[in-house]
Amino acid sequence: MRGECAGTALAPSAGGAPTICGVHDGRDMMRFRDLTLAEFVARLASPEPVPGGGSAAAVAASLGAALVAMVASLSLGREKYAQHALNLEDGVGTGHRLASRFLELAEEDALAYARFSAAMKLPRETDALREARARQIADAARRAAEVPLDTLRACLQMVAAAERLAGRSNVNAASDLAVAALLADAAAHAAGANVLVNLPMIDDLEWTANAARTVIELQAAVEDIARMTRETVGSREVRRPIDPASGEAMEVGD
Repeated sequence: MRGECAGTALAPSAGGAPTICGVHDGRDMMRFRDLTLAEFVARLASPEPVPGGGSAAAVAASLGAALVAMVASLSLGREKYAQHALNLEDGVGTGHRLASRFLELAEEDALAYARFSAAMKLPRETDALREARARQIADAARRAAEVPLDTLRACLQMVAAAERLAGRSNVNAASDLAVAALLADAAAHAAGANVLVNLPMIDDLEWTANAARTVIELQAAVEDIARMTRETVGSREVRRPIDPASGEAMEVGD
């Protein structure tokens, strides 16, 4: 964190009530992509509150997206799969884009939790302080729910890309698509749990109701597409070419 604030420091607002003065604004400690795998696992296993389950879910999804890119890359340029070139190119691009996005979400999740933790530590000696604290807890909880909700949406995009490659890519790497689908499903359920745990602390009933409904819908969609992907991989079915930009392809990812 840079400037006058440090860690989860508090600063007085214009009205005298403390506010969260920015948590790790420099994000030095949140650059999980710059850690070695061993360093990230060690940090996850430590008693520190971040990274936690939300970040772990996003990192797992990032691995799944990387597998999507890998399978598409292993197939692209090979004559046997030339008829699937558009789909394979899309798989490479989508996989790389989502792998990077999931790592961003892992960092955003840790930052959101740090802000929530800071809000919980705000003073509450007077009615005014308690009111300010409750308001900031609600705001921080909403952000802590928004990030895993974004992870869930990205999981749907990732598993849809995996499904489009199943039966249309290198058969020797087909099992890697099944792994990608499993990681998407696991990450989606984990992210959904992190959304739901924050909803009781948010003071917008309409937003929380919509968020809870979205979690159920997205998790069900990811689970169904993951199952379809695994079934196609298991059957070793060879599927006809598809344009990833077509309406037919979009039906799976919507």
